[in-house]
Amino acid sequence: MTDRSPRLLPWTAPGGQPCYLVTDDDGGFLSRYADEVEALQLGMGLGLLEHARVLIDDPAADARQLRFLSVQLSAALRDAVRVARARGAGVSAQVE
Repeated sequence: MTDRSPRLLPWTAPGGQPCYLVTDDDGGFLSRYADEVEALQLGMGLGLLEHARVLIDDPAADARQLRFLSVQLSAALRDAVRVARARGAGVSAQVE
């Protein structure tokens, strides 16, 4: 058995604690599922950025809409940072 580093998964445990996977099978079910979740999170973040461009340019957008947008953008950024950390991008900030 080779010594493998734990993989940070793209979701958290109850209470917000990080989840890790240690396996020798990069093609296993849980690894593939984590890859799919990461791709979904990043895709949703890109879609949210496009929506943000439209909403920010809309002079009729009200504070409630912009506040909701900021909450969603914050969650998408948190997910993107977690994915970057999981992929070894050297992001040292703690993701909560």
